[in-house]
Amino acid sequence: MEEIVESTLSLLTVKHDQSHVVSQKILDPIYFFALVDTKAVWFKKWMHAHYSRTTVLRLLEKKYKSLITTAIQQCVQYFELCKTRKAEETLGHSKHCRKKQKTFYYLGQELQYIYFIHSLCLLGRLLIYKQGRKLFPIKLKNKKGLVSLVDLIVLFTQLIYYSPSCPKMTSATHAENYSPASMVTEVLWILCDQKECAVECLYNNIVIETLLQPIHNLMKGTEASPNCSETALIHIAGILARVASVEEGLILLLYGANMNSSQESSTGAHIIAQFSKKLLDEDISIFSGSQMLPVVKGAFISVCRQIYSTCEGLQVLITYNLHESIAKAWKKTSLLSERIPTPVEGSDSVSSVSQESQNIMAWEDNLLDDLLHFAATPKGLLLLQRTGAINECMTFMFNRYAKKLQVSRHKKFGYGVLVTQVASTAAGGVALKKSGFINELITELWSNLEYGRDDVRVTHPRTTPVDPIDRSCQKSFLALVNLLSYPAIYELIKNQDLPNKTEYSLREVPTCVIDIIDRLIILNSEAKIRSLFNYEQSHIFGLRLLSVICCDLDTLLLLEAQYQVSEMLLNAQEENILETSESNRDFIIDGLSVERNHVLVRINLVGGPLERILPPRILEKSDNPYRWPMFSSYPLPNCYLSDITRNAGIKQEMGPKNKNTIFCVSGAMQRSVNNDLGKLLLCLKISDKQTEWIVNCRRQFCKMMKTKPDIISGEALVELLEKFVLHLTESPSECYFPSVEYTATDANVKNESLSSVQQLGIKMTVRYGKFLNLLKDGAENDLTLVLKHCERFLKQQQTSIKSSLLCLQGNYTGHDWFVSSLFMIMLGDKEKTFQFLRQFSRLLTSAFLWLPRLHISSYLPIDTVDSGIHPVYFCSTHYIEMLLKAELPLVFSAFHMSGFAPSQICLQWITQCFWNYLDWIEICHYIATCVFLGPDYQVYICIAIFKHLQQDILQHTQTQDLQVFLKEEALHGFRVSEYFEYMEILEQNYRTVLLRDMRNIRLQST
Repeated sequence: MEEIVESTLSLLTVKHDQSHVVSQKILDPIYFFALVDTKAVWFKKWMHAHYSRTTVLRLLEKKYKSLITTAIQQCVQYFELCKTRKAEETLGHSKHCRKKQKTFYYLGQELQYIYFIHSLCLLGRLLIYKQGRKLFPIKLKNKKGLVSLVDLIVLFTQLIYYSPSCPKMTSATHAENYSPASMVTEVLWILCDQKECAVECLYNNIVIETLLQPIHNLMKGTEASPNCSETALIHIAGILARVASVEEGLILLLYGANMNSSQESSTGAHIIAQFSKKLLDEDISIFSGSQMLPVVKGAFISVCRQIYSTCEGLQVLITYNLHESIAKAWKKTSLLSERIPTPVEGSDSVSSVSQESQNIMAWEDNLLDDLLHFAATPKGLLLLQRTGAINECMTFMFNRYAKKLQVSRHKKFGYGVLVTQVASTAAGGVALKKSGFINELITELWSNLEYGRDDVRVTHPRTTPVDPIDRSCQKSFLALVNLLSYPAIYELIKNQDLPNKTEYSLREVPTCVIDIIDRLIILNSEAKIRSLFNYEQSHIFGLRLLSVICCDLDTLLLLEAQYQVSEMLLNAQEENILETSESNRDFIIDGLSVERNHVLVRINLVGGPLERILPPRILEKSDNPYRWPMFSSYPLPNCYLSDITRNAGIKQEMGPKNKNTIFCVSGAMQRSVNNDLGKLLLCLKISDKQTEWIVNCRRQFCKMMKTKPDIISGEALVELLEKFVLHLTESPSECYFPSVEYTATDANVKNESLSSVQQLGIKMTVRYGKFLNLLKDGAENDLTLVLKHCERFLKQQQTSIKSSLLCLQGNYTGHDWFVSSLFMIMLGDKEKTFQFLRQFSRLLTSAFLWLPRLHISSYLPIDTVDSGIHPVYFCSTHYIEMLLKAELPLVFSAFHMSGFAPSQICLQWITQCFWNYLDWIEICHYIATCVFLGPDYQVYICIAIFKHLQQDILQHTQTQDLQVFLKEEALHGFRVSEYFEYMEILEQNYRTVLLRDMRNIRLQST
């Protein structure tokens, strides 16, 4: 093999003394190679295997480097021809001659062109490999300096827009496009797909500037280049889209190679966005009227789409309002498609009309696809909803999903993340329903769960399921988990009764969420049970789904208020009792009773990882396979109530027998605690220089959180919060919202009613508060009054709005978990709680901690209110995703591979103030940290949680149950105080950007 390779390379480097134009009498051997193998496939095959590649590269380096030199020389010479317009004349003459007669010979200029194509393909293949790139820089004859890798890529790039458009090879056997631009583009695409090669060759400012040079010229109103055509621009856009689809390339386009903030507006992303906007707004006259213009527009918007479908990319491009320009172009195109006349059979215009309609429809779909990709990020989804095209985008997405088409050319994973983002909002849930996506998902689930695949069952009987959820149903289960967030489920089931039919046909297939609840979860009649082919397996599926969606406490309260799910589960357990004698009643232990027992404990007991004990879902291999007591009525058995043990010198014993809190602290530690608290309280009393005392307070708070976090609780925490917020509201610069006069008394609000969800939430809060020994008898009435005052207080700051969304037709739809948490922090004191809330409502932090604060608020722009999306979603969770990608890229990738969005689980955590995920002391620390240090710490705490969970997240990505793990599992072992130093580093890096955007939520233009 080595002998053959060396002989071949020796033959190819034979040169005659002649000019660059091919002699009519003497040809070098390389020309014959180029004639029979124009694209240098021989070299591609030689470079494929490691053994032959090593030999080729070694020989090229030691003896036959001239082969590479002459290949580069050919590219340089062709480029010089292009610049002098001679290449166009040559190709034009060749095309003219071959039209007149069929010939069996090649002109000298054609041979030279074929040799150029051969050289181009050879060099492109060489650059893929590390050892091949090491052959550079190379010295050329008659040229000063050396040709580096970057020089060669720049040369290739210039060939795209300097070379003339070339027809296909005239030979019938060559059906491929051999135009210089398309050949160079193909080579650069291959280089883009090789990460190491792309970083070394393409990802630098010089190459990007060369690619963008024609765009610069067009925007200045000058000619792009002597030959730059629409086709050349399409090729350039294709390369830029490949660059933007990779993290390193995206960063280069966004910030440049030096990350120099002073020149941000001149980076590639800005230039591409400006050009795309001009194309959409038809501000560039040079291509007006061209049939290729829509293709050029689509190509460059595709590059923008790669950028704005990421959080960091959207932040850079948001000022250009591309969503508005794309939506405007889509509406215009949509109107055109409606006006296309119906073709009449026999008419000459049928083909032309048909082609025109196809082009318009393709352009319309392209624009919808561009709009759809705004939904990849929380803030982008807000922009999409503002365009009013979300229903059409979801229909477009569903049509692609139904045809099993990929989301987009450069997306590696499916529709999971997009669907999760969209389903995290009320309007998104409605749009998914209207599109038919939910119907299709549930139909597919039912087919797998109840019927199985008909084509398989003919020859292979269906196996008995071993897992609680069969593998065939796992994908559908995860899709439903992604879909059923509280904002979506509220719109889908609110005020809808269960069918509860007396008879169900075996052919009756569920088509909506209500049907799934009726047929799989609430099986309260014999008719429902008889309608299932696989009763136990299907009901376990429903109970598992109930367990996951009820981890969102608002969803739990909604289901309890409308369908009394806990009563249904208790009745089912009662029916599962075997009466062995008059005094002895035993529960039948089976898959369903064990699953129901787990769900009943989960939905009735509130608490963090150390505060409640959830029974397992599996049986043990012993004489007593299930030692956890079952029950068919409340209260729960005491064994599910945890004895809480705290470390760091403080112990709280709150078991079912002893719910008194005992602080075991030594005398020296007590003096230290009092001293630290005294220092912090002293800071609160000094208010001569507002800025200075705020800094001092925060510094002292951070010191306490790092050294003695457990003392920030109880009455000490109450005093700290009250005094700090009081002082902050006395400083006008710290007040974000204006002061609102409120004069209502308890008597004024006593007769007002709360929603059933709020009422159930109050009962849950009081139960939790009594368990922690924080609340006493009468707390339920006090919390009811506080919530009534809050609703009236916030109503004064709300705007009137007409919307089809149920969540915007009245008060806040969920329970107010922040007020409930604060009520418990204030030890059930209703006056202190409401007084604090009135003061706290003036601070920016209230917008992100207290979610009902901005429900249909008059402080928000009307289009933001109309979207039904809360700032916690489009601001906080947007930055959580952005920071997660930068700080924990493995975790971010795990989410995308799982088809799940971090924003959805973070929104759930934040909405319910981490209830059921953190222990009470950690919930207090979360609230205190955000109040003292600012709302951006909400983002840093979520990033710290993901850092804490990194290994678990990676593991559950492999087992394909990441979303179930994150929703069902408490945050074991996480303490806010242990990540304070890490969060301070995040603050240094990101606070300026985060706080600026958080303060901008009141602006009309985001």
